[in-house]
Amino acid sequence: MNKIEVKILNPEAVPQAEKMMVCAARLTQNGHKIKSLADFMELYEKPYNEKTVARMTNLPHPTIQKFAAINVVVVGASRRFLAQVTRHQNEVKFMSASLQYSDYSDDTAFAVPYEVMERGEEETFLESCRASMENYASAVSQGLDNDAAGYMAPQALRNVLIISATPYQWRHMIGQRTCRRNTSETRIVFLKIWEELFKANPTFFARTTTGPFCMRDTCQEGKMGCGNVMPLLPPAELLALDYPKLT
Repeated sequence: MNKIEVKILNPEAVPQAEKMMVCAARLTQNGHKIKSLADFMELYEKPYNEKTVARMTNLPHPTIQKFAAINVVVVGASRRFLAQVTRHQNEVKFMSASLQYSDYSDDTAFAVPYEVMERGEEETFLESCRASMENYASAVSQGLDNDAAGYMAPQALRNVLIISATPYQWRHMIGQRTCRRNTSETRIVFLKIWEELFKANPTFFARTTTGPFCMRDTCQEGKMGCGNVMPLLPPAELLALDYPKLT
């Protein structure tokens, strides 16, 4: 878990998404004033401040937050994380390293669950993973194709994943996936992603609009809630609070 890295691949999309959100919101109220392309461009280039961004981010109109795609790469998360995160399909796209085309016979690494790290049993866990990949490599060397051999790979096999989503969906995924009812790895990845987005634009991805639902309002899990409300902290501090071994 301490080797998972994330990065925004197109940071220029963050201010562009913010600008498009403000423009789209203003367009709905000023359409009668726009008689030409020049009129629209004047509206598009009209300045605004952080208060405008904060106000429009809180509006119950998600469409204005869907005019850009922010691409994030996640390096080192497990293939179990891949299986979980791809449940999100609305306005989200994924591209992952492939077990069909990639040959992991001589080059493998594994994501160690945070709970295993807490117990100090990393080496025992890794031995099990290595044994699985030894079987994988043996099968490949005997002529089994990578796709079929991939069924032997443990879920802990580290992966590279690109996620592309609109700002609205990033907020939704972060709100849902930083909840304490998720697996530790999923929470760690999305806290790291939120940290990068928060650093890129702390107003657009503020704690009051982006973090766990319980932190911003009330738990949306009903009777399935954990009852452990998270404090109103920025993502880096939440990560350090719940996963101190990563720091």
